[in-house]
Amino acid sequence: MREYEQYCPVARAAEVLGDRWTLLIVRELINGARHFNDLDRGLPGISRSLLAQRLQALEHLGVLERRVGCRRRATEYTLTSAGQALREPIQALGKWGARWAFGDPRPEELDTVLLLWRVRCRINRDALPPRRVVVEFNFPGSGRSCLWLVLERHEVSLCLKHPGFESDLVVTADLAVFYQVWLGRLTFSEASHRGKIRIEGSRALERVFPHWLQWSPMAPVVREALAAARAGA
Repeated sequence: MREYEQYCPVARAAEVLGDRWTLLIVRELINGARHFNDLDRGLPGISRSLLAQRLQALEHLGVLERRVGCRRRATEYTLTSAGQALREPIQALGKWGARWAFGDPRPEELDTVLLLWRVRCRINRDALPPRRVVVEFNFPGSGRSCLWLVLERHEVSLCLKHPGFESDLVVTADLAVFYQVWLGRLTFSEASHRGKIRIEGSRALERVFPHWLQWSPMAPVVREALAAARAGA
């Protein structure tokens, strides 16, 4: 942790949160991550050793606490009151970023596995049918073009290899466009109308599929920023 040696609340806050990856770790915890592997999957650019160091530092600073959870006695990380109080500042930072620092995705920001992991975490399971549904995602031209989500009311799984079940829906999409839909820069219907997202399968499942996706927690913020930018143009 870098110390700025300034008696100022902003400087003290920057000492706690200014190290690389720290804010994104807190973001993941706010969005529901609880276990080390979940944090690791949501932050693919960080090494596991650095993630462990950052978690230890945040625990020492009183931002999170670590305890043994119910799931196979796995370590669970939860935000303390101090950590929960960061929800609003991080939301405000996201609003600023959406308004002033957020454009089209850069090629190096397009990660099929990370995108589908985030989708997996935001499925509205209550809206799923009672039977298992397998959704195949094809992203032509990307490094890993084919992935699967196995959707069940009790669990949603991301599969990097064929899950062994027949696909009920096949979603073919431009990866950059799907990212923009996920983050709220485009609507699903707009992307579909442009032919950038196509769904094949039963008509009944095609109609309800978009309603299973709850989109990114930042999507409303991005939509609000786009509206403000258009109003100010």
